[in-house]
Amino acid sequence: MVYTPAEVRALTPVRENVERRASQPELRDVFLCHAWDDRKGAARDLHDLLESHDVSVWFSEKDVLLGTSLLREIDKGLARSRVGIVLVTPAFLSRVAAEGIADKELSALLARDLLVPIVHGTTYNALRDVSPLLGSRSGLSTEEEPMAAVAAKLAELVAP
Repeated sequence: MVYTPAEVRALTPVRENVERRASQPELRDVFLCHAWDDRKGAARDLHDLLESHDVSVWFSEKDVLLGTSLLREIDKGLARSRVGIVLVTPAFLSRVAAEGIADKELSALLARDLLVPIVHGTTYNALRDVSPLLGSRSGLSTEEEPMAAVAAKLAELVAP
């Protein structure tokens, strides 16, 4: 697996946090933050690719049961995950701008140094226009490599 120097710089603090939290086996490897509109498309694809690499993923589509409080389950998922992955798509950008649930998840993830943005179908410039804090963080982009390669890098990053 080949990482760019920028990816190494950006992902090293996340990897260090993963290693510090590795002794907590009850934690999921990643919390997948995404727009509701992406749940059956790009978010599902990323989820499935990560799980194919034996990464345990908190994903609202499978972890929020009928009759439970969505916000409370998201809160628990955030607390019980080692790393947050933010799938940044055009739908995500519009949800954050509208201050929906994705915006609340993003706020919680930004408060921790456990966040990796994945830009898909949009650009870092568009992200910076909506969220300068998230846009200032280096991450991975499917414009530069396919989603499968991004998932492989993420799996390597969160491997215990």
